[in-house]
Amino acid sequence: MTLQQVMIEIPEKVLLAEKTDSVTFGRELRILAAVKLFEMGRLSSGRAAELAGMPRVEFLLSLHRYKVFPLVSELNDLERGKHD
Repeated sequence: MTLQQVMIEIPEKVLLAEKTDSVTFGRELRILAAVKLFEMGRLSSGRAAELAGMPRVEFLLSLHRYKVFPLVSELNDLERGKHD
């Protein structure tokens, strides 16, 4: 897997408010981005897990911490009447 690096600037006051360092905060941002992109349907659970840097099962099990239901797309299909 080829990786690309994305850099963002974080105000020091944010790190102080979060009582964390830049490495830990960066990891959390990756997970938060993965969760949100998965929730929005923009990434599959597998791709979101890759972005979060964890195995797919671990990612799916961690979604409850963010109040995200792991089977959102399946529920949406049922609501639209797709019973395949």
